[in-house]
Amino acid sequence: MKVETPIYEIRSLTHLYAGKPVLDINHLRISDSSIVGIVGPNGSGKSTLLRLLGLIERPSSGEIYFNGRPAKPFSNDSRLHITMLPQDPILMKRSVSGNVSFGLKLRGNRDDLEGRVNQALEMVGLDAGQAGEDFSMRPWYALSGGEVQRVALAARLAPRPKVLLLDEPTANVDAVSAQMIKEAAIKARKEWGTTLIIASHDWQWLHEICDNILHMFRGKVFGSGRENIIFGPWRKFEDGAWGKMLADNQRIRVPEPPDKASAAIIDVFSVSEDESNRGRDIICLSGTVLHLSLDKGTGHVFVTLAVGIHTFTISMTDQQIQAQGIYPGKSLRIHYSPDRIKWV
Repeated sequence: MKVETPIYEIRSLTHLYAGKPVLDINHLRISDSSIVGIVGPNGSGKSTLLRLLGLIERPSSGEIYFNGRPAKPFSNDSRLHITMLPQDPILMKRSVSGNVSFGLKLRGNRDDLEGRVNQALEMVGLDAGQAGEDFSMRPWYALSGGEVQRVALAARLAPRPKVLLLDEPTANVDAVSAQMIKEAAIKARKEWGTTLIIASHDWQWLHEICDNILHMFRGKVFGSGRENIIFGPWRKFEDGAWGKMLADNQRIRVPEPPDKASAAIIDVFSVSEDESNRGRDIICLSGTVLHLSLDKGTGHVFVTLAVGIHTFTISMTDQQIQAQGIYPGKSLRIHYSPDRIKWV
């Protein structure tokens, strides 16, 4: 049986800034032509991981393999197959066409430059002939924020990369631009087999499109991205129990944490309209259904509820969804056991 070579493999990777560890990943494999989401709070290491995968920064220790071979930072044999869109891209002081064609020229690909530029612009919804003008000739300073982001993405798409790294691609743009960016990224995967690695706080979008989701916290990768993670600080209440108060005066109760800033992974095991299955050691929280999403891998439905300002997700079968009549806006209770909480 042939073993598929992953597009990326990380081994014993660590990275430090000013002597402080920001990444510590023992082993990670990313399949070719897959869509991988990266979720986690600010400062968890998402952007650092993308820069290392983009081969634009050298890790403090460890190895990154690209297509089965050790990948050296800034090396053209790997680097030119990878493009990365940062959260706040800056265009060069030239026309739209000059920005989009720059990567092609850098790679020595000058065949049909105009056609490749126009195709990339069309993918992000910026027709070269829109509004009766040649948009590709518009100068960099005459673009809106959403147009800057889309032109920057078009520049990354023009070389038809094997890997496209996206760092919060829709965070600071209007709704139309956000949708065009999403559609362009998916089209790159569909037409060219481009591997997409996306760091984003748009969990619903990631859960809809990703083959795999990585959760990051304190520089480590764990879980599937569907875990219910509540971050500290935690406090000890007058009755001796540990937990935290939510904005709606509900209390999350946990075992004593390793430290007050630890994050708790809470395994929600059921939802109900009442408290009938609440036992002595079971915690019940009330929430409102935000949305339902399909897990492509299992065919189960993920139900996401708002509990105070936090969100919790639980996997359910279609039969369970129908039996309980679950829909967005419905009030439900979630149940978990403090004994099953894990700490990170």
